[in-house]
Amino acid sequence: MTMREEIEAAAARYPDRRSAIMPALLIAQREHGHLPGPVLEEVADILGVERIWVYELATFYTLFHTEPIGMFHLQLCDNVSCMLCGSEDLLTHLEARLGIKKGETTPDGLFTLSTVECLGACEMAPVMQVGDDYHGNLDVVRLDALLDSLRAAARRFARVEHASAPQPGE
Repeated sequence: MTMREEIEAAAARYPDRRSAIMPALLIAQREHGHLPGPVLEEVADILGVERIWVYELATFYTLFHTEPIGMFHLQLCDNVSCMLCGSEDLLTHLEARLGIKKGETTPDGLFTLSTVECLGACEMAPVMQVGDDYHGNLDVVRLDALLDSLRAAARRFARVEHASAPQPGE
């Protein structure tokens, strides 16, 4: 199913096509990896809604990315519960370990580091979301172990991708 067909199917579930903007953005982001201006315009055109409505939602919610992000998006909660449990120190550690500041992506494209207002998991503070997974009760040791496991996963993925690529002469 094409992106257009998926968006049309999502829009059919709503009485007003404007209500399908968020599902449409999720579909488009899954297809393109992020949501640059031309993709936002395409979503608006498919839904037949004002482009500004699409742009407003894409830039308001942290789950949408208008710029490319790394393979692993590290979203560290910096709300009160997490802050009181050490998230500021974890952010400092992440920035030093990755060699980037929040809002940046590592040169190898593996990690993008962000802070978010609240992940709604105060019982696990401090907590960080990586993709769809939450990692809580973090300290420097757990954080370093998580980064190491993500790097290992990226290496395994690269080997699988390399092995499945056509070899010269094939």
